[in-house]
Amino acid sequence: MRETRELTDIGGRDDLDVLLRRFYTAAFADPLIGPFFTDLEVHLPRIADFWERALFRTADYARDAFAPHAALHSARPLTPAHFGRWVQLWHATVDGLHRGPLADRAKAMGERISVSMMKRLGGPGAEVEAATGGTGGFVPLAALTLRAAA
Repeated sequence: MRETRELTDIGGRDDLDVLLRRFYTAAFADPLIGPFFTDLEVHLPRIADFWERALFRTADYARDAFAPHAALHSARPLTPAHFGRWVQLWHATVDGLHRGPLADRAKAMGERISVSMMKRLGGPGAEVEAATGGTGGFVPLAALTLRAAA
């Protein structure tokens, strides 16, 4: 019989490190978005700094988070389906490890960041597609379904 533990909120950098490692392990293995990811050991500390600053305002993150995504997009276009899958995996990972206001904030921020990146990369049409669930495959509602099922 599997023992279950009560899920707690994201408490600090150590929790972020575990969360991000689990998320990126799933993302690397994902057939849709996995090919976009490279060298986790180099990027993970930077990504953790980003999320630590976003959630706790304690890390010093002064990088341009958009630049690496723009470079990826120029090499191989990122589509709404890619962003939708990122959101699904992000929600599932957060929900699998944490419950509480900061976990909810991390999920909401992930959705906002995803939509913002998609709009900046794809132009004005991406905004309409994200809002209407158009044919591009962005599916934040699937993330809400994951949240409700947990």
